[in-house]
Amino acid sequence: MKKTAIITGGGRGIGRGCAHELCRQGCDIVLVDLIPADLARTKAEIEDMGATCRTFVADVADFARAHDIVAEVEAETGPVAVLVNNAGKSNTNGITEITEDSFDRTIAINLKGAFNWTHAVAPGMMKAKQGRIVMMSSLNAHSGGVTSAISKFSYTTAKAGLLGMTKALAKEMAPHVLVNAVCPGVIETESSNDMIRARKDELVRGISLGRTGTPADVAQVVAFLALSEPCFVTGQDVKIDGLQWIS
Repeated sequence: MKKTAIITGGGRGIGRGCAHELCRQGCDIVLVDLIPADLARTKAEIEDMGATCRTFVADVADFARAHDIVAEVEAETGPVAVLVNNAGKSNTNGITEITEDSFDRTIAINLKGAFNWTHAVAPGMMKAKQGRIVMMSSLNAHSGGVTSAISKFSYTTAKAGLLGMTKALAKEMAPHVLVNAVCPGVIETESSNDMIRARKDELVRGISLGRTGTPADVAQVVAFLALSEPCFVTGQDVKIDGLQWIS
């Protein structure tokens, strides 16, 4: 039986790239996103590759909805094998401009969303004594972002929280469920392209490999963490930045 992989924020960008790569490596795919058109496009692409793809329009910040979807998927396929907590949202407001509601929403999507979906899949994975969870953090979690970064402190706060969550869950869910995080740097996606184009020469000068990243660059690492056997890696965060940041 094929492994089932759930990817939140899977309709486009890095999530779409992860869906393609996990499909290529033999998974059936479940996509969760807010934008039906993005879901439909990626679903068609996955099905053209010969895999099963189910889609759900859902807000990852909705705890009950996460559990309902996972229960529906598990009833059909058994325990989820892979969860990629990819859904995220930037926030350009600094501390003097941000409102409480805006801060709460950033945390709800980027951090609590990962909790919601992990909480939903964890019982099945632990009962089955197997599973992989990959958190989509950010290079900003290590660097704090830069003055000109499109996403300010609330986004960085949430992404740094994912690294703490990764380490704690890796210990708690060991030895059978592996939990890791990836920290992309400058990745060209639909949501970032305008910002990158405006500053591409400047950005590339700070990247040792001399180019910006792509969703496929991230997806290859996610697939390794999600599927490689044997795997002796858990509780780690992997920077995918072309050597932009050294710590």
